[in-house]
Amino acid sequence: MLIDSHCHLTSGRFKGRVDRILDQARRQGVGALVSAAADVADSAGALELARRHADVFCSAGVHPHEAKEVRPDYIGELREIVAGGAGKCVAVGEIGLDYHYEYSPREAQRRVFAEQLELAAELGKPVIIHTREAAGDTLAILAPFAGRLKGVIHSFTGDADEVRRLLDQGWLIGFAGIVTYRNAQANREAAKLVPTDRLLVETDAPYLSPEPVRKVFPNVPAHVMHTARFLAELRGERFEALAEQTTRNAIRLFGLAMADAQ
Repeated sequence: MLIDSHCHLTSGRFKGRVDRILDQARRQGVGALVSAAADVADSAGALELARRHADVFCSAGVHPHEAKEVRPDYIGELREIVAGGAGKCVAVGEIGLDYHYEYSPREAQRRVFAEQLELAAELGKPVIIHTREAAGDTLAILAPFAGRLKGVIHSFTGDADEVRRLLDQGWLIGFAGIVTYRNAQANREAAKLVPTDRLLVETDAPYLSPEPVRKVFPNVPAHVMHTARFLAELRGERFEALAEQTTRNAIRLFGLAMADAQ
């Protein structure tokens, strides 16, 4: 069994197709999925979707792209969604910094990131972190939360030096389709360094289709098997062992009620 630890089932790319996409994932051995949110409305939608499917869980949070759009009471709105999730809303995320696109000013990104980290600490929830071309600021903002929070750096795209610094702070590392790309050698070297008990696999669907289905769009949760198989070969591990360990890691991090999953 595998767990897709990060996808976006509320994406418009999946409108009217979620049931079929979930059936396809189940046939490929995906036992659970975490559907991550991008803003307050998306968080509410993700929770509604998760409540309809025993094997779907969700997170609630504001993506750095949306940081400039937050309302004054957004933290209160997220608190209600997370606290009212009844075991289905399992994390605060995805949150973080994105200096590649900078759809929101950096100052707004940093403020909203820190505020949501405080919310997660208050609620005792793990965090799902997005960081792109912002390693220094991400590490600096996370540092005060070492020992107070647990979470995952999702769809990690950095190199060996960056992953070492994140591991030193105690974070789990999630890999999506990027690690399978031929031009991702530095990312592959980083993937070799992650201890087995700190590793997660994901799709980030509908984005980042892995090889050998890279030209397929939208990406779907069933494709997590391709990334997992690639990582197992890259790291010199049996696929079954990697699947079992990453599943265990996701269950432990997010507190997934797998007994209820299909």
